[in-house]
Amino acid sequence: MADQKASATRAPKNEWPEVVGLTAEEAQNRIKQDMGVVHFQVVPQGNYVTMDHRPQRVRIFIDPDNKVSRPPRIG
Repeated sequence: MADQKASATRAPKNEWPEVVGLTAEEAQNRIKQDMGVVHFQVVPQGNYVTMDHRPQRVRIFIDPDNKVSRPPRIG
């Protein structure tokens, strides 16, 4: 019950630094717990992306080992 109250009063997250080093799949599972409906875009490190902002999109940048290389963010 205390967890539910804490999560209800917490501001919505827009960044997940705690998933850096996890696989893309593990990161997606953790982020889904916070966001619910979300569209993921897994991007290899160094690739270019568009600059448009989408509130239901989270980009996950990965290194060659499929590990998250920087904190995923909404946008």
